[in-house]
Amino acid sequence: MSQASKTHLDELQIKRLEEMCIVIDKQDQIIGAETKRNCHLMENIEKGLLHRGFSVVLFNTKNQLLVQQRADAKYTFPGHFTDSCSSHPLYVPDELEENALGVRRAALRRLQAELGIPQEQICIKDIIFMNRIYHKSPSDDIWGDHENGYLLLVRKDLVLNPDAREVRSYCYMSLEDLQELLDRGALGEVKITPWFRTIIEGFLFPWWPSLEDVSPFIEPDKIYGL
Repeated sequence: MSQASKTHLDELQIKRLEEMCIVIDKQDQIIGAETKRNCHLMENIEKGLLHRGFSVVLFNTKNQLLVQQRADAKYTFPGHFTDSCSSHPLYVPDELEENALGVRRAALRRLQAELGIPQEQICIKDIIFMNRIYHKSPSDDIWGDHENGYLLLVRKDLVLNPDAREVRSYCYMSLEDLQELLDRGALGEVKITPWFRTIIEGFLFPWWPSLEDVSPFIEPDKIYGL
């Protein structure tokens, strides 16, 4: 990877590139580990390197969705609008545990670190595993994403203090606000991550009218998008 490909990254993002992600096959079976850097290089993605990730959709009790704009120093999709919190479980014992338990632990870690949610306000029981989504998308000529992402839902009123190194801006949106964001994206006025667009159109629009009654993940052998 050339030095030029890292010029927009800050110290935190460069450090995070050395974290070890969980490498999987398309059936979401663990086959190894690789650095976050290698998992997100397009040259490796084109060879089939696939990793496990997650996306959290966080609603308040008014049924408004927390939407964030990714920091400009992010190595993939800088400045894009996206879900409340997305990241990766790491290749460590607590986050390798199956049945979505390891992924939910990773999500709890990132919700606290990235969004600054106080530890006493959220626990793993607040995080509901809804589905898995496969996606493959380039960010630019160098970086991209190729993952089976676990879609997680939280519905709770929480105090937020996002890390400015991770989050450029954030706000709660109604269904109408989110549709307007999609429309602006279609016009090229804003950038939206491809996985967030999939989540909005494939899941959030159908779920929104009955958020209080949304059922958790039902089909353990199915990965949306495959």
